[in-house]
Parts: sequence; C-alpha cells; structure tokens
Amino acid sequence: MATPDFILELRRMIGTHPLTLTGVTAVVLRGDSVLLGRRSDTGALTPITGIIDPGEEPAVAAARETLEEAGIVCLVEHLAWVHQIPRITYGNGDQADYLDLTFRCSWVSGEPVPVDGEMTEVAWFDARALPPMGEDMRQRVEAALTVRGAARFESR
Repeated sequence: MATPDFILELRRMIGTHPLTLTGVTAVVLRGDSVLLGRRSDTGALTPITGIIDPGEEPAVAAARETLEEAGIVCLVEHLAWVHQIPRITYGNGDQADYLDLTFRCSWVSGEPVPVDGEMTEVAWFDARALPPMGEDMRQRVEAALTVRGAARFESR
C-alpha cells in the first residue's frame, strides 16, 4: 500500500505516535452487485477504501479512490455510516486512529481492474449473498445497502 506523502512527512515529525486520519469507504453498487477487491497487503476482501488528502472533500476522495484502485467511475450518492475504527498498529510500530466515512455509490462506467497495485483483483459480487469478509467491512457494505434517511453513526 502506498503511503501518501503527507503522512510520510507527518511521521518524520511524530514518529510512531498515534496519528488521527479520516478515511473513506466507497461501497459501489451496480444493480444487485457490489464492487469488492482483494487487498494486496492483507489479502482481505473489502470495498474500496482510502485516506482523504488534506483539503479534499470526503465524497471526492471516495470517487477518486474508486477510480485509482479499481478503474471504476462512480457517483457518490449518500453518506451511509460514520464510525471510529479501533487503533491500528502497523508492523513498523506506526499507530493510526481512523474515522471512517462510508458512502453508498453507484457505478457510472468502467470495468473493474486493479489499477494502482493496492488490490490484486477487483470484481462485482452479488450483494444479496456477500462472500466471506471481515466483520467491519461487512458492516460497511450492509450500511450502504440499507441506508434510509440519515447516515448511521455510533453514539456509545
């Protein structure tokens, strides 16, 4: 996974101390299908995810990541879920706290292909019979599939 330059610069200043970042998850739908990819770093099957660049609008980041990672142009329709991911400690000791913004998106054009190396494969999967994936990612997909009205958020 390519680490954005702004994070590398911050890491030079703060070392491995916890860094708070905002990420996006783009749950892209095409009819009854959802776009999923296999991450090159962990092998996990996930929707499209990424980090918001400084000054970037979250919905723009979701569409950008979808194009960069999967070659798909999407329309970001709705914020589905806002939640804090438990602290992650990477193999090199870097710590990160991610606030995730999960968006429901619709397919506009393109066929799925791993573009930037962050995914080893990307494809459409039946949204009514999701393949095995981590519980947090499954919840993100389900939040986007069932969104009605206001976005879901945690309040505990």
